[in-house]
Amino acid sequence: MPLEILPMSGHLGAEIRGADLAKLDDAVFAEIHQAFLDHAVIVFRDQTLGHEDQIAFGRRFGELDVHPIAVGMDQHPEMIRVLKPAGERASFGTSWHSDNTFFEKPSMASILYGVTLPPYGGDTLWASTEKAYETLSPGMKKVVDDLVAVHSARSAYDPRVTGEAKYRGEAAIQYRHSDIIDEEVEHPLIRTHPETGRRGIFVNPMFTLRIAGFGAAESEALLHFLYDHVTRPEFTCRLRWQPGTVAMWDNRATQHYAIDDYEGFERVMYRVTVQGDRPR
Repeated sequence: MPLEILPMSGHLGAEIRGADLAKLDDAVFAEIHQAFLDHAVIVFRDQTLGHEDQIAFGRRFGELDVHPIAVGMDQHPEMIRVLKPAGERASFGTSWHSDNTFFEKPSMASILYGVTLPPYGGDTLWASTEKAYETLSPGMKKVVDDLVAVHSARSAYDPRVTGEAKYRGEAAIQYRHSDIIDEEVEHPLIRTHPETGRRGIFVNPMFTLRIAGFGAAESEALLHFLYDHVTRPEFTCRLRWQPGTVAMWDNRATQHYAIDDYEGFERVMYRVTVQGDRPR
């Protein structure tokens, strides 16, 4: 049976029905891969995945990252257990970002599997960085097309900012100290997708420090304009999670935001990320 692909919004996202991610043949995977390129965010409901199943699905797209800071699972270091206990605020991914842009080769894709979900709240938003670029004025495109931005994990992972509890193993998600926290890497402000050729805005408020060659005030003003532009509602889609939901998104073409509005409820999810290439 052919897959049913249902768009989630006007510019990105699709729910795919008719696929069992634990039992994929090559033909079905080819359809899924094309839908991923077409829609940038793909969602599957009612999945039953073991850790090995989720890892195997991710590896169909490429090798998986082992995060240098967020601690993975003992038996599966490439997988992060994203736990938010009841009674605590969420603290992982709760502002607009693309995953791991502080890497020299940022993660190509992220795959998140929901196991324990609140009865309401905890939705995820995505924004199309490609549609955002497409709708810039010709004049603004001339300004940004050849710029370079500086990215770092410093503001997101520095223990002086996040607190020491995660580094002491006293939090639901644990961190390890790494030299990468203080390192900086440069990426094109506008990147070209290596598979589709589409262009997109590649800066985000979680990991982008500044625009290379600009004064501080100039950099801040342009970055804030771009952040606001990327996240305009018409460029977004929104997912309401349910147990057994899998979401996969293209970090080369999207940003996302995990909404923190379910303090009274526990949430347990599992994430793997697929290695990417150097942005161009």
